[in-house]
Amino acid sequence: VHFQESFEDGWEDRWVQSKHKDDLGVFKRTAGKFYGDEDKDQGIQTSQDAKFYAMSAKFDSFSNEDKSLVVQFTVKHEQNIDCGGGYVKIFPGDLDQNDMHGESPYNIMFGPDICGPGTKKVHVIFAYKGTNLLVKKDIRCKDDVFSHLYTLIVNPDNTYEVKIDNSKVESGSLEEDWDMLKPKKIKDPEAKKPEDWDEREKVDDPEDSKPEDWEKPEHIPDPDAKKPDDWDDEMDGEWEPPMIDNPEYKGEWKPKQIDNPEYKGKWIHPEIDNPEYAPDDKLYSYKDFGVIGLDLWQVKAGTIFDNFLICDDA
Repeated sequence: VHFQESFEDGWEDRWVQSKHKDDLGVFKRTAGKFYGDEDKDQGIQTSQDAKFYAMSAKFDSFSNEDKSLVVQFTVKHEQNIDCGGGYVKIFPGDLDQNDMHGESPYNIMFGPDICGPGTKKVHVIFAYKGTNLLVKKDIRCKDDVFSHLYTLIVNPDNTYEVKIDNSKVESGSLEEDWDMLKPKKIKDPEAKKPEDWDEREKVDDPEDSKPEDWEKPEHIPDPDAKKPDDWDDEMDGEWEPPMIDNPEYKGEWKPKQIDNPEYKGKWIHPEIDNPEYAPDDKLYSYKDFGVIGLDLWQVKAGTIFDNFLICDDA
């Protein structure tokens, strides 16, 4: 176990409030509006609406090379959150905790994020060679008012697993689910579609011709219209009957479609091995973990964080 926190007495001595901004939100210790055991269920809660929050705790630095990494914590959005983060960031040990802010470099960001009906997801972001990379899968988070346990497991075989309340909700390969590496295959830059390649499934029937009686005007004078009795040609001009839709109008003539005898199917660009692809069996590995932080924005405060755990045994 590298880090464990259940916010018992003395927790303020272990956590550092960032001073990057002078109007950051304040965390308070509470079990919230409802709980099982008021003492044991106390966590830290965002307490002010429309605020950024930035607080972190340090632990002995370690590397997860050749070992699994487990990051776990509970989130309770008892305010029925409409927009705000519920995630943690795991930083290298050299983070300046007093100046932690949204642009501070981190290794991993993990946890729920909600903003309106369109964003209700679990972030899993890995920093790789200076770039923060989002998971390409959509992992849905919980959006009710109860406590939920979020777990991320990263394995030394470059696989991962995300659990909510100890049930697996997503898993896979780091290489496949993040754009860490260049693609193994690329389109052959030398290949071009032949000029005579015909992708049309259907073509006009060359034997089909437009019927002689096809051409009819779209509108015709109303045959039932009569010039009003009080119409004065000198005053009102020459009377013309109103136009109506022609029931015999057939629209634009188009020849029938037949199967194209020259059809070759959709041309598929051939691929070749990407010369820039380089495998990396250490995608999972970081040299230094040393700080866990809550770096959040919340429109409506009230989220309670608790039961933080970082270890190497799932």
